[in-house]
Amino acid sequence: MHDCEHETGFTDAELLKHIPAVRQFARRFHAAPTDVDDLVQETLTKAIANSAKFRRGTQLRSWLFTIMRNSFCSKYSLAKRESVGLAEDSAAWIIIQPSQEWSVRGRELEKAVAALPEHYQTALELIVVDGETYEDAAHRCGCPVGTMKSRVNRARLQLSKLLIADAISID
Repeated sequence: MHDCEHETGFTDAELLKHIPAVRQFARRFHAAPTDVDDLVQETLTKAIANSAKFRRGTQLRSWLFTIMRNSFCSKYSLAKRESVGLAEDSAAWIIIQPSQEWSVRGRELEKAVAALPEHYQTALELIVVDGETYEDAAHRCGCPVGTMKSRVNRARLQLSKLLIADAISID
C-alpha cells in the first residue's frame, strides 16, 4: 500500500495512525463491537470523502472525532423520528384478558391504596397516575414541593409494606 496524500495534505499513514483512538472514541457511543466497527468505518469513509474540507495545521484526530460525533448524532436523531413496527397501534386490535393473577394483584393494589391516608392517595394520584410534576402537584395541594415528595415517598413505602404483608397472609 502506498502512502497517498489526500487533496489537503493528510496521508493514509496519518489516517491509519488515528484508527485506535477513533475506535476507542466510538466505544463511548456503542457497546456492541459491530456497531463500533460500523461507526469507525463510516467516520473514515466520510473523512476520505471530505478530505478537501480538512486543513493542514489542524488536529486530524479532533477532526475525525467531530465527524464521528456528528454521524452518531445524525443517526440518533433520525432513529428517534422513525416509527418502528406497525403503523397502527396493535394494542387497539388485539384484546387479551388479564390473567387471574394480575386481576388479583390489581385488587390488592386498589385495597392497599384505599388503606392509605387521603393526602397520600392524592399525592400518588397526582404524581404517579396523572404524571404531574412535583411542583404542579404541590401547588394544587397548597403545600411545599418537599412535602409533596415526602408524601409520595411515604405512600410508596406504606404500599410496599401493605402489599408484602398481604402477600404473606395469602401464602
